[in-house]
Amino acid sequence: MSIDVGSPAPSFTLETPEGGVSLSDFVGKTLVLYFYPKDDTPGCTTEALQFTALGEAFAAAGATVVGVSRDSVASHRRFAEKHKLGVRLASDPAGQTIEAYGAWVEKSMYGRKYMGIDRSTFLVGPDGKVAAIWRKVKVPGHAETVLHAAQRLGQGLP
Repeated sequence: MSIDVGSPAPSFTLETPEGGVSLSDFVGKTLVLYFYPKDDTPGCTTEALQFTALGEAFAAAGATVVGVSRDSVASHRRFAEKHKLGVRLASDPAGQTIEAYGAWVEKSMYGRKYMGIDRSTFLVGPDGKVAAIWRKVKVPGHAETVLHAAQRLGQGLP
């Protein structure tokens, strides 16, 4: 399934180390929902640390950042504690939310094809619609790019 800018964000309810989180928690608020392959791997750690470093700026823009992977809540807790992460990490072990956002894709490494999470980010506006999408994310500078988009959305700019 694929999602387009302007379409309603797919509903979800997931568990985090802090408790449940749902799309409905963000009605009237801005949500940055990012999908990543695996806790405590180099790229995923860097991405989470970059979002954490910009946490105050995201909050000032009225945006909450939530990372999603198939890892367990216990894994998320260890990952967050080890790296002192300031983003919420949601567990989607069955991959239903990951699939609903089109982030479960066929990948290829060394000629072998397999299914995995496409590192992708969705900016959901206060109206519950997808305001921006980044797919096949390259980690360096990504959090800043998303922050600028969230700030523009908070100011009512395109």
